Amino acid sequence: MSEAVTLTCPTPDERPDLWPWSATRVDGVLRVGGVDLTSVAADFGTPTFVLDVEAMRGRARVWASAMAEEFWDGYGMNGGDAFYAGKAFLSADVARLVAAEGLGIDTASLGELTLALRAGVDPSRIGLHGNNKSDAEIRLALEAGIHRIFIDSMDEVRQIERIAADLGVVAPVMVRLKSGIHAGGNEYIATAHEDQKFGLSLATGQAYEAVAAIKDAPHLDFRGLHSHIGSQIFGTEAFVEAARIVVDFAAVLRDELGLDVPAIDLGGGVGIAYTGQDPIPTSPVEVARALATVVRERCAHHGLPIPHVSVEPGRSIAGPSMVMLYRVGVVKDMSLEDGGVRRYVAIDGGMSDNIRPVLYDATYTATLANRDPAQASSLARCRVVGKHCESGDIIIRDIDLPADIAGGDLLAVPAVGAYGYSMASNYNMLTKPGVLAVEDGTARWFVRPQTVDHLLALDAGLE
Repeated sequence: MSEAVTLTCPTPDERPDLWPWSATRVDGVLRVGGVDLTSVAADFGTPTFVLDVEAMRGRARVWASAMAEEFWDGYGMNGGDAFYAGKAFLSADVARLVAAEGLGIDTASLGELTLALRAGVDPSRIGLHGNNKSDAEIRLALEAGIHRIFIDSMDEVRQIERIAADLGVVAPVMVRLKSGIHAGGNEYIATAHEDQKFGLSLATGQAYEAVAAIKDAPHLDFRGLHSHIGSQIFGTEAFVEAARIVVDFAAVLRDELGLDVPAIDLGGGVGIAYTGQDPIPTSPVEVARALATVVRERCAHHGLPIPHVSVEPGRSIAGPSMVMLYRVGVVKDMSLEDGGVRRYVAIDGGMSDNIRPVLYDATYTATLANRDPAQASSLARCRVVGKHCESGDIIIRDIDLPADIAGGDLLAVPAVGAYGYSMASNYNMLTKPGVLAVEDGTARWFVRPQTVDHLLALDAGLE
């Protein structure tokens, strides 16, 4: 097999952006947070999500620092901050961790909002998203006094006004714009073009109509504008263009409605690497600096006061901070039509703990955790598959692994922290793996693993 086509997993030294910061090998065994992954398998079982606490804390801190510095009032700005996108992965400990580093939390459901509040997060640092918010979600947000509710439709203008009037409060709202920008790694994660469900269109006048209605609503307080253009984005060009569009629209609101725009939220979407073939991700500092530059320039152009600016990182904080640990089961070779052979490596999880390859055609890489693959005498082109009753249950379509890989080996998949656990299911009645937090050589559950008894307890027919 030629070196040019080799699909091996980069080591933590080769691609530190792909792995938790603490990942290393000691005597051939992969270690995260000072804990051997062989010990994780022995003591806690597999499959298990393994979260490097310090890595996640550090990534949150970098985002908070970048936004605070680039939008510092000493630079003539009006402050900047980051709100962690809870949909990436949220638990009580994660909520407290990101809050302690100065981040707010964006939620998008009753469950996420309730968890953040019960975890003790300051309501003034919580936002509520969603394209179809329930009355219960809005009521809880208003009763708790959260920082902002993002309006996604004209229906929501009326809905939030009604509930706020009933509670006798004024609801802090921002309007989500549909900017027309198409960005993101897959059609289903591009969120600002016209033909998708999120936001109010600038092109058709929906956004203007919504802001005008909010201005006239006695129980709505217009806090600003929001834009989210997609996910898994590299570079800054798309973010800069979105910021330009938002600031230009703010000038229209000032000129035609006499309305100030005190804050803008420019969303999330910064991409991460999943394999060695992916580019080095854009850093938080690069994004913050690019946004600060365009906001400053466009506000000066229009004679606007500079608004407070927020962003919503999720994937870039959670994703590389976590690895998935599987145990290999069946290994078998399958003949191909061209006369070649593909080795199928089955693991004890699958699409129920990582749906992204099936849903988004996402690519991942993997390496042996219990021994050093660099010591292998030869490699084999493999396909890593799950144990579900689905032929499409593929975690990694093509990867080169040691040819002697066998049942009992441990396989580590990096960059699973975003949307792995949060999108996990119980398909085939598999139980959801737990999330094990590792730090300074110790391990504890952030989220306990499900058991079969947990699933059966929901079945009324078994009572």
